[in-house]
Amino acid sequence: MSVKRSSIHGQWSSRWVFILAATGSAVGLGNIWRFPYLVGENGGGAFVLVYLLCVVLVGIPIMMAEIMLGRRGRQSPINTMGTLAAEEGLGRHWQLLGWMGMIAGFIILSYYSVIAGWTLAYIFRTGAGLFVDVDATFSKQMFSELINDPEKLLAWHTVFMAMSMVIIARGVKSGLEKAVKFLMPALFVLLLIMVGYAMGTEKFMEGIDYLFNPDFARLADKNFFSDILLPALGQAFFSLSIGMGAIMIYGSYLSQKSSISFNCFTIAFADTLVAILAGIAIFPIVFTYGLEPAGGPGLIFITLPIAFGQMPFGTFFGTLFFILLLFAAWTSAISLLEPAVTWLVENKNMTRVKATTLAGIAVWLLGLATVLSFNQWAFSFSFAGTVKENGLFDMFDIFTSNIMLPIGGLLIAIFAAWRMSRSATVEELGLGDGFYYKTWRFAVRYIAPLGVIVVFLNAIGIFKLLGFVE
Repeated sequence: MSVKRSSIHGQWSSRWVFILAATGSAVGLGNIWRFPYLVGENGGGAFVLVYLLCVVLVGIPIMMAEIMLGRRGRQSPINTMGTLAAEEGLGRHWQLLGWMGMIAGFIILSYYSVIAGWTLAYIFRTGAGLFVDVDATFSKQMFSELINDPEKLLAWHTVFMAMSMVIIARGVKSGLEKAVKFLMPALFVLLLIMVGYAMGTEKFMEGIDYLFNPDFARLADKNFFSDILLPALGQAFFSLSIGMGAIMIYGSYLSQKSSISFNCFTIAFADTLVAILAGIAIFPIVFTYGLEPAGGPGLIFITLPIAFGQMPFGTFFGTLFFILLLFAAWTSAISLLEPAVTWLVENKNMTRVKATTLAGIAVWLLGLATVLSFNQWAFSFSFAGTVKENGLFDMFDIFTSNIMLPIGGLLIAIFAAWRMSRSATVEELGLGDGFYYKTWRFAVRYIAPLGVIVVFLNAIGIFKLLGFVE
């Protein structure tokens, strides 16, 4: 039976705007530093091939399912799951899937905003020339002073949340759509400028080899399961923003005529392209200036500023790089806040401005815990055999990334492939009932859930406990 619904919040003007928005949600700070680092450390081209396979077999099928649910329900994730469950004769408890995604996005944004605030601070620091000719000691000291100063962290966290709230409050057409139409092309242009600069460095080819050459010597002392497959699977799942309600709510604004499968493959391609271009831009610079390609915040906020301080026009290109990081964080942030805002509008009869203000302030308040996690409230604990030193920030990250998102992705796959009627999924996906549909159904029924379960078990340390990984 054909179901015709429309979203009270509006609709994307074209499929390409949706692709830009969903890609913006998927592209974040992790694409810029984590993916290139994983590629370089885990076999170069060999890792890329495994990653792409994981994207196709796990990431894309679940993303297709999440967009399908969003477009069919045309509401906030919570109300969408309630409506679709009732449509299939299922209990209202499926609304918990929507609640879990919305809460996960809410918590993630609370600490993501603080980290994005670091990026804002570094735009001005780099632009002011503070890193010209600095050494590693000074760069590390500058970063430590920032994260140990709660007042500065609070100020930048506040600015970033305000930037995100302004866009959300303006709605789908005037806010989200206008923002992604500018931010995503700008992000790609900035990346290409950085790649162009990297091509002129002395160690450009060394950086390319580090990233893409399938160097099996680097794999000699590595375990394929723990060092290649698990990182690739985890990156593929989390990189596409699955399970946090963002893709579902964006799907609710998608035209009925737009192909879900085409959109998903395009989003996955663009998301991976950004990550690869980031690696091409970063690692030749790192090698040219004799720096260590360490992962995480150390690479972005300590190592790279040293390189920018030494290179010709480093102040200009360093500022561009941190603006690029800001755009990546900004496009992700607005998608994380959107599910909570739509729920408030639908269920509490609020205007969009009031809902955005309420949700934004709540996220900002929760972010204070992260601000203090790096200084006054810092404490250490052990999780899955690894010592964490930043208290509540690490707890939030572990709880959302390692527990809530995998469970959310798994439940999306189960609902779409096992509880939703075959006729409804055939109708919504628009693939017919032939080879392509059957391939998706098999992947989302069997392969994707298995992949998510493996990610989940690894994240909570089960494989380490059993001795499968070190």
